[in-house]
Amino acid sequence: MANSSTELPGLRVKIDRIVYVHDTDNLPTDAPHAFIYFITIINLSNNTVTLKGRRWVICDQDGSHKVIEGDGIVGKEPNLRPGEKFSYNSYHMSHCNSIAEGSFHGIDENGIPIFVRIPRFEMNIPSTLPETGETIE
Repeated sequence: MANSSTELPGLRVKIDRIVYVHDTDNLPTDAPHAFIYFITIINLSNNTVTLKGRRWVICDQDGSHKVIEGDGIVGKEPNLRPGEKFSYNSYHMSHCNSIAEGSFHGIDENGIPIFVRIPRFEMNIPSTLPETGETIE
C-alpha cells in the first residue's frame, strides 16, 4: 500500500447493511459471533480507478485491535469508470462487540496512487440472541 496516496474526491464507500449470524454449531468457540457486512464502492469522480487492496482496523470492545491489509477486494481488483459501482459482502467473526474502519487503495487512470476511506461501523452482539442459524439485520 502506498504511503503517498491521495484521497480521491468523489470516490465513496457506503455500508449497505450488517447482518448478525448466531451459529454456535459452526463458528469457533473463541469467536462465536459472525457479522456479514455489505459494502458498495461508488466512483463519483471524473477518473477511472482500479482498487488494488484494502486496510481494515478492527477494535474489539475488550481493548484489542487488529490491522488487516491485503491485495484485492474479495479476490478482485475492481476497475471503476466514473459513475460505476462495485458491491460485495464479507464477514468478521468475534467474541465481543467490535468497531471496524479502514480504506481501499488503488490507482487512478493516470497511475496516481489513491485511496478512499471505509466509514466506521459497529458490529454489536444483540442483547437477545436468535436461535442457532438465524440472522438479525
